[in-house]
Amino acid sequence: MLYIISAMNTKRSLRQLERQIGALQEKLCALGPMHPGSVSRQYQVCGNPACRCMHPQRPQRHGPYYKLAYVHRGKPTCRFVRADCVAELKQRLRVYKTFRALMDRWIELSIQRGVIEYFSPAARKTAVRKARSS
Repeated sequence: MLYIISAMNTKRSLRQLERQIGALQEKLCALGPMHPGSVSRQYQVCGNPACRCMHPQRPQRHGPYYKLAYVHRGKPTCRFVRADCVAELKQRLRVYKTFRALMDRWIELSIQRGVIEYFSPAARKTAVRKARSS
């Protein structure tokens, strides 16, 4: 009797996991353009002794300049970004973070599904029955 209840709970849990994975897949498909990395605002010193950036009491550095830094396939990359593109780029960075969070959740749910399918008591009994019949 306990085995039947456990098998029913396992099937119900699998259906719930599949529904959650399906919802994540829909959200992933709805994401727009994305980009990994982060944007930083930097101010520079040019080195010209007569420039305002080299003033001994009140230096005024040049900038702000916006810099995008990211790693793709193990290769770190830095690029300067025009000021008029920063807002759109930040939106793409937010979308990428959402993408990563959704993917992490999908992996978590897939691991739970694997545990139910391969390591639960019901899965063990099914494997034993298959081994005996072959």
